[in-house]
Amino acid sequence: MDSFVSEPRPASYETLSNNVLKRERRARERQVREEEKKKVTTNKIPENQRQQVANDDTMDPTQFLSNRIKSLALLKESGVNPYPHKFDISMSITEFIDKYRSLHVGEHVENTEISLAGRILNKRSSSSKLYFYDLHGNGAKIQVMADARHSDMDENEFCKYHSGVKRGDIVGICGFPGKSQRGELSIFPRSLVVLTPCLHMLPRHAITSNSDEAQSKKKTRNHSWTPGITRNPGTYILRDQETRYRQRYLDLMLNSEVQKIFRTRAKIISYSRDFLDNLGFIEVETPAMTMTVGGAAARPFITHHNELDMKLYMRISPELYLKKLVVGGLDRVYEIGKVFRNEGMNLTHLPEFTMFEFYMAYADYNDLMDIIEKLLSGMVKELTGSHKIKYHGNGFDSEPVEIDFTPPFRRIDLIEELESRANLSIPKDLSSETANKFLLEACEKFDVKCPAPHTTTRLLDKLVGHFLEETCINPTFIINHPEIMSPLAKWHRSKPGLTERFELFVNKRELCNAYTELNDPQVQRQRFAEQLKDRQLGDDEAMVLDESFCSCLEYGLPPTAGLGMGIDRLAMLLTDSPNVKEVILFPAMKPQD
Repeated sequence: MDSFVSEPRPASYETLSNNVLKRERRARERQVREEEKKKVTTNKIPENQRQQVANDDTMDPTQFLSNRIKSLALLKESGVNPYPHKFDISMSITEFIDKYRSLHVGEHVENTEISLAGRILNKRSSSSKLYFYDLHGNGAKIQVMADARHSDMDENEFCKYHSGVKRGDIVGICGFPGKSQRGELSIFPRSLVVLTPCLHMLPRHAITSNSDEAQSKKKTRNHSWTPGITRNPGTYILRDQETRYRQRYLDLMLNSEVQKIFRTRAKIISYSRDFLDNLGFIEVETPAMTMTVGGAAARPFITHHNELDMKLYMRISPELYLKKLVVGGLDRVYEIGKVFRNEGMNLTHLPEFTMFEFYMAYADYNDLMDIIEKLLSGMVKELTGSHKIKYHGNGFDSEPVEIDFTPPFRRIDLIEELESRANLSIPKDLSSETANKFLLEACEKFDVKCPAPHTTTRLLDKLVGHFLEETCINPTFIINHPEIMSPLAKWHRSKPGLTERFELFVNKRELCNAYTELNDPQVQRQRFAEQLKDRQLGDDEAMVLDESFCSCLEYGLPPTAGLGMGIDRLAMLLTDSPNVKEVILFPAMKPQD
């Protein structure tokens, strides 16, 4: 019998066969998708659970709290601890994003086990087998796709457990990374456990119409805030200022932009530290409670030391202590700490604020102008990527101004510029009655308000504010203040009656105050005596004699320059915050009734 020999195949047979196989595979995939759709339809959330989800959004907050407390009580009675002691995480949400952001759309890495933890700020679902969460932590967010097919629970347990997870709960997740079919980076849990339940109902976006909702989503999507650009508080979930400042934890939790503000503030302080450390400065700490008030013209807070049975003052400046350290041989010192001035509160002033001060032996105020110029221009460039920033100095309802930190900064002489702009010829002897009368008449002429007492220092300060400070949008040094305004500054080496002092103004507000330090103890005592005259006239912000400081100067303070800068005001500029309370985590507030 002849063996069977097959005829050769046509050239296109293999291609035809492959096409048939592809069509069959596509048909099977369509069938699987149809079956999945049917499962979703037949496994929708039961009516009572759908009602519970809807009620969570509309329920009275007091009832919501009561229900959650009852649920926790039942768990405790059944032997379940709703507050586990610990949860091991393998990486942070930020690290998760950095590591897996490059995954392709629809790609899953199921052989990888990852554990994450964070707070749930959004929850949605279309079936009892699939829940979506937004997991927030460390200033970042990822999606959680909880699918019953990947869970360690059976379907009933899965549905029951996830229906009890609420917005605000802190959860721990063990699962694998992947991207959804829409390309959103997600973690797919094999297990999800509530680590800390949130007992209160969290606020949602205040949306009044579909168009408002669409607009809000568009703003949120297109506006990712970074230091130096304008903020958009209209996208905040929590908008009421009273609530935001009194319950800062809610503000940080719900408004992601606010976390960035305080991270930026921390970077400002870190940059300042690194800058001075690299110049050979050392950081020190000085007393916050003192026996005498000194270092600035301000009204102090008074407290009582029970053990010593004596009155003490909360410091208004660390200046005198820092200069004592320079006398002792610490040639370059700085301190970043709280100071307290018992004065008014407004958008740029609070009684408790953070001061950054440094002192440098064998330097003068010219050196400090160069140093602070490099510090600020470098910081702004480092944090924002540019020397120019946008700032809503007059509130978010007005147009922002552009502020340019490109060096060199403008420098103007105080007396010369004031005389030029106001067309005045100010008497040279500012300590005379003639000068005081002249300045009082100038204030009345230009309608410059100066509350009593009408000391020469206060009158001159008001005129400078009216004519000079208003011109300082970009960083500007106002230099060479009169001795009568600067009791701790050294006399000018070439201009009698003036001192080697400067103030740096940005957007019309003082940011820095600095001078070549007065180190002659006899002249220092004389300056303190002149300040006493102002106190006797009713100026309780005038300085008082600090004999211990004068005695210290008698041991010899080398030629030294010192500078103080307000951290809060600098943070306001770089975070587009027109209110100082925006950059202080827990600002002082009047108690609520």
